[in-house]
Amino acid sequence: MKRVSILIRTMRPAQWSKNIVVLAPFIFAIGDRTQQLELASMWKVLLAAAAFCVLSSSVYIFNDIRDRPMDRSHPLKRHRPIAAGELPVPSAVMFGLLLALLSLIAFFRIHARAFVTASSYLALQCIYTVLLKNVPLIDLLVISIGFVLRAITGAAAAGAAISPWLLLCAFWLALFLVLCKRRHEKTSLEHLEGATRPALTKYDVTLLDQLIAVIAAVTIVSYALYTLWPDTVSKFGSRALVLTIPYVVFGIFRYLDLVYRHDLGDRPEKVLLTDMPILINVLLYGVTVVTLLICLGPRFSCPF
Repeated sequence: MKRVSILIRTMRPAQWSKNIVVLAPFIFAIGDRTQQLELASMWKVLLAAAAFCVLSSSVYIFNDIRDRPMDRSHPLKRHRPIAAGELPVPSAVMFGLLLALLSLIAFFRIHARAFVTASSYLALQCIYTVLLKNVPLIDLLVISIGFVLRAITGAAAAGAAISPWLLLCAFWLALFLVLCKRRHEKTSLEHLEGATRPALTKYDVTLLDQLIAVIAAVTIVSYALYTLWPDTVSKFGSRALVLTIPYVVFGIFRYLDLVYRHDLGDRPEKVLLTDMPILINVLLYGVTVVTLLICLGPRFSCPF
């Protein structure tokens, strides 16, 4: 039983919330008048999200194997099973390979394109772990691209088209979160002089602050443009999605408040799951989006 607990902890289930991005293409395709989704598509995209959780866990394991010397110097990461010596490296390698294989088989059964994009994600993360992790700025872009690949995989699984604007929004939002994370690491772990992440020595807090401000603005503007873009209005037959912009603005503002006033941001997945204002905001956003998309769908009428 203890062994099972160690394996589960090694998979980092707390970070599986990142894979909700896989569901986004299906959700936004519900009210699209140009697409006719079948009920089976919902189950495929849910399976794809679960498979991506397993695939990302395999990546975490390989990352923990490579970074175990540095993780032992980190106040939190040193408690991870591989860094703490609870899970031997050979066992971790076998477990990681098993998870990667199982997830890729699942993607292959779901859809060939989903298999290709999931495989691309795995290849990109391997390159990131081995070569790009310690290259400043490039490391941020690679992580953000990973979220775009999640969204593309979800679209492939659902057999749905996805707006380039939604891909851009996924990219900008991911970049915003990882910039905030780097800032927190830079300010709170500076005394370790890059022992936990060598790339931190090449970052400057002032530069990170400026980049965070720029990307926060770009994220909001990109989402606003998506809701008002002629193709979006044409697909949904309404400009009603503009009503969701305040949720995005509040979410960005609240997260900035947590980063700068409460000194949080090192673990975005934890903040997004524990901060009550953000949780309520995400819930209201989700309810509003689903309601609008169903209301705007071809089988329903809407007052907008």
